[in-house]
Amino acid sequence: FPRHGAVQPFSDEDASIETLSHCSSFSDSTSMAEEGGEAEDTAQEDFQYKLKVYIDCTVDKSAKTRQGALDGLKTAMATKILYEFLLERRMTVTDSIERCLKKGKGEEQRAAASLACLLCIQLGSGIESEEVFKTLKPIFKTILSDGTASIQARQACATGLGLCTLVAEDDILDVYATMECFESLFTCSYVRKDGSRPSLSPQATQLHTNALLSWALLLTICSASHITTIIHKHLAKLPRLLESEDVNMRIAAGETIALLFELARDVNPEFDCEDWEPLCSKLNALATDCNKHRAKTDKRKQRSVFRDVLKAVEEGDFQTETIRFGTERMVIDSWVRKRTYDAFREFVGSGMNYHLQANEFIRDVFGLGPPVLIDSAALKAMKSSRLERHLYNAAAFKARTKARNKFRDKRVDVGEF
Repeated sequence: FPRHGAVQPFSDEDASIETLSHCSSFSDSTSMAEEGGEAEDTAQEDFQYKLKVYIDCTVDKSAKTRQGALDGLKTAMATKILYEFLLERRMTVTDSIERCLKKGKGEEQRAAASLACLLCIQLGSGIESEEVFKTLKPIFKTILSDGTASIQARQACATGLGLCTLVAEDDILDVYATMECFESLFTCSYVRKDGSRPSLSPQATQLHTNALLSWALLLTICSASHITTIIHKHLAKLPRLLESEDVNMRIAAGETIALLFELARDVNPEFDCEDWEPLCSKLNALATDCNKHRAKTDKRKQRSVFRDVLKAVEEGDFQTETIRFGTERMVIDSWVRKRTYDAFREFVGSGMNYHLQANEFIRDVFGLGPPVLIDSAALKAMKSSRLERHLYNAAAFKARTKARNKFRDKRVDVGEF
């Protein structure tokens, strides 16, 4: 092995090697020359060797080396399907995550919490990820409820615990217990009945925002009876979070309210909210906010989100969005689907389209069926159609420019007399 201290996180070059997936059927192996096949095997071996070095480095004495190893593993898991490789080493990786969560400091704990989520996403919803989660759940909960722990670690655990619970929790009563942990945090941000606001640092508000978003994620898998209980308990209080000074908290609260209304109407199409009118006027104020002391980018982002939230509450409407990946497309057509998609994308980032194509678990979550096998002829057709589209766009742009130039006022510079 090379010296541990020299290990660097993955580069874009590493992430771009397409041979690293166990879903090798995405390329047409019959059309490959033998040399190409050998090069692919070599790249695969080199990559797996690098991963093994990273796993070894997660127990290094140097915090910097451990951090680099965790980041390297995170990038690999976000951009490739490593199911077979991780299945053999899941206990080793779980032990490393556990050690880094318990003994590491802020940034290292944050990276370890993210890695736990990516490990569960890779293993999918089965006995393997359940065992991983059984080991890590008590540590997540301990850090989350420990007021003396690093705020970065608590923020990461708030997000990580939500996603791992969605993927790997096997008992719905334990899901509800975890939701109560999140409630104990974000309810501390509620504006009090006397109208006073709790005094919180930006970091504490971020912790409460993460807890709220994880709570909303778990709402998507609750039973109808539990959703009814939640509505009675929280729907009247959640709008108090809309008065937060923090734009991310306001947006998270707005999206959670929209989600809760959608779920409530699924359970009971005749659902009626007592404070519906004051809530709509509050949402409308945020959708048209022109408060001078707020940053322009924050206002723009907020107005866009709250226009959609207002439509959801008033009309039960959702602004659909189409995600394209490979030869397929998926429509985000509900707040439930949006919250789930956003939660996965937070961890896999730019690798989301790849996971939508190749990760059987994520495809199952979104009802996409087994991975679509693409042969070389289909790939060729995709490429040619893309080229045609590019040429068409270029020609259209040229024609538009010519047409506009005809109508422009061509002033002649007559100079000075």
